[in-house]
Amino acid sequence: MTEQFIKQPLVSVIIPSYNHEKYILKAIQSVLDQTFQDFEIVITDDGSSDGSIDEIKKFTDPRIKLFCSEKNQGTYVTVNNCIKNSTGKYIAILNSDDVFLLDKLEKQVKFLEEHNEIGAVFGLAELIDEDGNIFKDKNYPYSKIFKQENRTKEEWLRYFFFNLNCLCHPSILVRRKCHDDVGLYDPRFIQVADFEFYLRLLLKYEIYILQENLIKFRIRANEANTSGQNPFALNRTIVETKYLLKNYLKIDNVELFNKIFPESKNFKWKLDKDLIPFTLANIILDSTFYLPIQYKLIYRNFAINILFEAIENEEMAKKIETNCNFRYIDFIKLTSQGDYRRFTYDKKVFDLFEKIINLFKIILPENSMRRKFIKKIINKGHK
Repeated sequence: MTEQFIKQPLVSVIIPSYNHEKYILKAIQSVLDQTFQDFEIVITDDGSSDGSIDEIKKFTDPRIKLFCSEKNQGTYVTVNNCIKNSTGKYIAILNSDDVFLLDKLEKQVKFLEEHNEIGAVFGLAELIDEDGNIFKDKNYPYSKIFKQENRTKEEWLRYFFFNLNCLCHPSILVRRKCHDDVGLYDPRFIQVADFEFYLRLLLKYEIYILQENLIKFRIRANEANTSGQNPFALNRTIVETKYLLKNYLKIDNVELFNKIFPESKNFKWKLDKDLIPFTLANIILDSTFYLPIQYKLIYRNFAINILFEAIENEEMAKKIETNCNFRYIDFIKLTSQGDYRRFTYDKKVFDLFEKIINLFKIILPENSMRRKFIKKIINKGHK
């Protein structure tokens, strides 16, 4: 009997689905309508309690693979399950409430086929509201944050360190071999899982942004997006940020480190691979870069923890003392610096502002005036 040859698709479009009954049909249809047709669609439903699965099953296209979880397991467990069950050379991600523009895949596949040095290509996003209409609030953060210029991987790693994430995740098309090299998404994260993956990716690969809209990114009412500006998302982001920063400790190349952090040349010691973590801690502690108060505390604690672990090993502690003139007593003095009472007070103030914000969300209607008012309160809380 002749064995039948099954051609693998060039692109795997993965769709993590959870309680998006209202949007999932349009999301899937936007893939089926693509000008580029050499794809498979891999969907994992993460235990939806609405009619999402019934909506998905309305499609009969054989290129669609559906996996269903009995219980909700988390966004990136779901994303990883899709990737593990996909076969394409390239992987695209589509949130189940977003929409691909018609030539999204065609343009990105063409780009990666012609640029072997690029690991992943992104695009810009057209913002839409709950009903698919153009999102008109020009002051909303996502109206500007995705509009980024292209940078080298060193420039991106520096930009991310000081400014945090700014890439539109569902606009990505990434080579499968990138996941083979740096791993899948870390399911312990939800707010910054994409960002954490970008950091690992950029330690090995260049990325590129096509300067045109390739997707429709939906802004949900009442900040219902996973990345929405709500207290729960903010708290998770603060917790997760301190863990994603550990990716910078994976840098073991002095030349790469100097390109990302040219401030390292200001220190008196000669930098080698072993001293990179110690030097990064000093850059953080000496820096005057702006971050909201809750992030400043995270970065400072991250730096202190680096130093704490660096001098744990007696041999390394001796090297740091000899090369950098930093002793145990200097670490003890350092931990007493910085007014932690101020951070505690600011946390109380921040909590108070949060209560005020929630109150005005009830009083004021959902519009740009309310968002401007809330933004003004938050900015005052960070001063």
